[in-house]
Amino acid sequence: MGKYFLKLFLRYSVAIGFLSACADRFGMWDASLSAWGSWPSFVEYTGVLNPWMPESVIPLVAAIVTSIELIVAICLIVGYKTELAAKVGGVLLLVFALSMAFTVGVKKVLDFSVLLAAGASFAIGLIKEKYFEVDSVLSERYRN
Repeated sequence: MGKYFLKLFLRYSVAIGFLSACADRFGMWDASLSAWGSWPSFVEYTGVLNPWMPESVIPLVAAIVTSIELIVAICLIVGYKTELAAKVGGVLLLVFALSMAFTVGVKKVLDFSVLLAAGASFAIGLIKEKYFEVDSVLSERYRN
């Protein structure tokens, strides 16, 4: 039973982390708690993490990353395509960690526990047992 709860805890922890970051970008957190606090600030930070990209595509990159984070979070919460969502989330977090390390420094990666979140996301994808997942309902339906 322990693996089931562990996977559920990891799924919700990673998903809530993604949702919190997205909420921050849209100004949904109190300014004193916020990393970005607004969409323009997040777009600017996206430019800092991607200095090799043309400035004109940075808003698109910010929107794509935010969309992926929202989709991954929702999939992890409901347990839809859990393994794929977890792997996508892990890769996204790993790319984020590398971008941060090369632009703003390794300490920020460690302070924000980005590697921990990436590891948790990859771990979700390795736990095959399903618990409170839409995937288990769908797999039963297709088996019958």
